[in-house]
Amino acid sequence: MTWLLLCIGLLIAGYFTYGKFIERLFGPRPELDTPAVTMADGVDYVPMSDKKVYLVQLLNIAGLGPIFGPILGALYGPVAMLWIVFGCIFAGAVHDYFSGMLSVRARGASVPTVVGQQLGSFAKHFMNIFAVLLLLLVGVVFVLGPAKLLGDLSGTTVAAWVAAIFAYYIIATLVPIDKIIGRLYPIFGALLVFMSVGLLLGQFASGNGFHSGGLDFSNLHPDGLPLWPLLFITIACGAVSGFHATQSPLMARCMQNERSGRFIFTGAMIGEGVIALIWCSLGISFYESPEALNAVLASGGPAAVVHQVSTSLLGVVGGVLAILGVVILPITSGDTAFRSARLIIADFLKLPQQSLPKRLLIALPMFVVGYLITQAEFGVIWRYFGWANQTTAMIMLWAAAAYLAKEGKLHWVCTLPAIFMTAVTFTYLAHADIGFGLGMQPATLIGLGVALSFTVAFLLKYRPASTPAAVEEQP
Repeated sequence: MTWLLLCIGLLIAGYFTYGKFIERLFGPRPELDTPAVTMADGVDYVPMSDKKVYLVQLLNIAGLGPIFGPILGALYGPVAMLWIVFGCIFAGAVHDYFSGMLSVRARGASVPTVVGQQLGSFAKHFMNIFAVLLLLLVGVVFVLGPAKLLGDLSGTTVAAWVAAIFAYYIIATLVPIDKIIGRLYPIFGALLVFMSVGLLLGQFASGNGFHSGGLDFSNLHPDGLPLWPLLFITIACGAVSGFHATQSPLMARCMQNERSGRFIFTGAMIGEGVIALIWCSLGISFYESPEALNAVLASGGPAAVVHQVSTSLLGVVGGVLAILGVVILPITSGDTAFRSARLIIADFLKLPQQSLPKRLLIALPMFVVGYLITQAEFGVIWRYFGWANQTTAMIMLWAAAAYLAKEGKLHWVCTLPAIFMTAVTFTYLAHADIGFGLGMQPATLIGLGVALSFTVAFLLKYRPASTPAAVEEQP
């Protein structure tokens, strides 16, 4: 599996080269006290060590996305791994670093506030609504996914596991961040590392190469689904994901030094990219053909692939541990999704969250809405989540580009991926059944047209003559 090792090597190299370049471009200021120090409240603003913050960030962002998405993306063949590598380095890691560091500079503000500071009040109000909807979709997806896996493993009903996971979410959303998340997530992180390394070693020990298509970068999807724009919606986590912009502020409220930003935000994204590469390569190499993988997906979904691959490569015990890792990933992202939604609503309502009754005032109605969403078909929820996720990434990238332009810095590192994601999301919206259902050619023209218009408007607004304006910083 030389190709897999090469891809992982490129991700690691990207962290030390392009990631370092992005860090220097932003310019961290270690002499500034972070929000964890200046706004410590014992609930959401709690100083934690860099290693702990990194593991929590990785678990927060790595839900079902870097597993289910790459498994589905494997139907396209090895080209999916190219998207993971280049998307992760040039879009995802940049997106995550700026969403985290701009939040640090804005006193740990949630993504709507960060976006509003750069793109204006309309963007802030839009993101308040859009981000909460995205987080509710994420929370629901990350209830149903693990509930199905646990139901299959235990022979109990999915409904019972949905209720149990929701009960945990309510507790984890309300208690101080260092009581459950800060204490348990490092242990879960160790399980995640075991799962990833174990599957990687199992893959090499099996000697499985890519299916008969070999290292073919053409579209191998057995159903003939187009690469553009579907691949870039299907594989989000592991390449670029707007959900991460909602999670980074949680750790921006816990990190103690701006110098730690690259390790925490860029590093966690690169780590997620490695997880995505492992699962994508397993989808390509474990099955004899894309058709064989597609048959398993049709009968049991990505969860069935996880079960087959894990038990086959790692045996019964190792397989159970790996599957538990896959269960824990979405649960640890789902609880922080609801926590982020609570904080966004609290910021909007200007409702302090130190007291439990005020947290309950927001959390309980939010969980009622989340439970109602679970009654919809999972496939429909997943498609809306996919589009909303990448649309959030697009908006965050434009906000980061605006920040750099205002500061008179090289904004193209964010502008170019923002343009690309604009074309992807609007093409998908125009083409998909959940959108306008247009043919691919007119949908692509619409996507490219919107991306071009956004670019022209951005360049006109942020001309070099514009007066530099900073993110709200601490004195």
